[in-house]
Amino acid sequence: MKKFLNATDTLLTESLGGFALAHADIIGLSAPPYFIRRKHPKQAGKVALISGGGSGHEPLHTGLVGLGMLDAACPGQIFTSPTPDQMLAAAQAVDTGGGVLFIVKNYAGDVMNFEIAAELLDSPNATVLVNDDVAIPKSQSTGRRGVAGTLIVEKIVGAAAEQGADLAACKALGERVNQNTASMGVALSSCTVPALGHPTFTLGEQEMEMGVGIHGEHGRATLPLTTASAITAQLAAHIDEDLKPQANAQALLHINGFGATPLMELYLIYALAAEHWQQQGVNIVRSLVGNYTTSLDMAGCSITLTLLDDEMLRLWDAPVHTAQLRWGC
Repeated sequence: MKKFLNATDTLLTESLGGFALAHADIIGLSAPPYFIRRKHPKQAGKVALISGGGSGHEPLHTGLVGLGMLDAACPGQIFTSPTPDQMLAAAQAVDTGGGVLFIVKNYAGDVMNFEIAAELLDSPNATVLVNDDVAIPKSQSTGRRGVAGTLIVEKIVGAAAEQGADLAACKALGERVNQNTASMGVALSSCTVPALGHPTFTLGEQEMEMGVGIHGEHGRATLPLTTASAITAQLAAHIDEDLKPQANAQALLHINGFGATPLMELYLIYALAAEHWQQQGVNIVRSLVGNYTTSLDMAGCSITLTLLDDEMLRLWDAPVHTAQLRWGC
């Protein structure tokens, strides 16, 4: 294992310190317990958006704190849920009277700890559970995982909160975005968790892992490596089966890298995926390509398709200023 680190048990805190220093104009680091918060909050009464999860997925969620998106993000240790005291402290710090909306990826630890924080929070709050990963059957007892579609939910709901939508409206909007979003991922290599010191699984030179999540776990099947066109077709087919996009629908197409795949390859996947849906009459009206919901140093990518109504499109285009996303301001 080759990593830039001093010690595995100080990597997160040292990284958070560097992140806060690099983006001190828009965010601040609170500790302990650790959370990233927006430096210039909106006026009193705005719904406060809080998300979080295990580290190793950067820039999700810390890189999405700022105007038009999250008010705070709670980073856990690598691939480990943040603790309820982090979530509670973040909520108390950023709540200005409009209530708190927790945006939670559907993983058992995240769900449990956010539920505890919500029960302890002495102010109005609600939760949006993101479960966009179509690699997992809907019938599975724990439900589908939340993956790259989480960013889409956070951006659209964040814009609505910025414009004054109340807590109930933000929750309903988040659930609508989630229901219209589907993601599917594929890995060409595993990732290496620093504390573990070796890849969490191994693949042969001519193998790929279809249907992976974002925690270095195995996917739904190990398959022979094939062409980019064939891989894209497989990913898109699973999304089509779930969303069933209709001709003339308008959509956002997000190609997300897992950390170690060059942009050259991600844009190739974008071109192939866009062609796939355009041939079905789907209008790809917005795009996002890059490493946004990563899995440390995993090679691979996911495709996310979100079917947009006019309100969702308007809110996606609304101004945003975070470490990772910035437009309109």
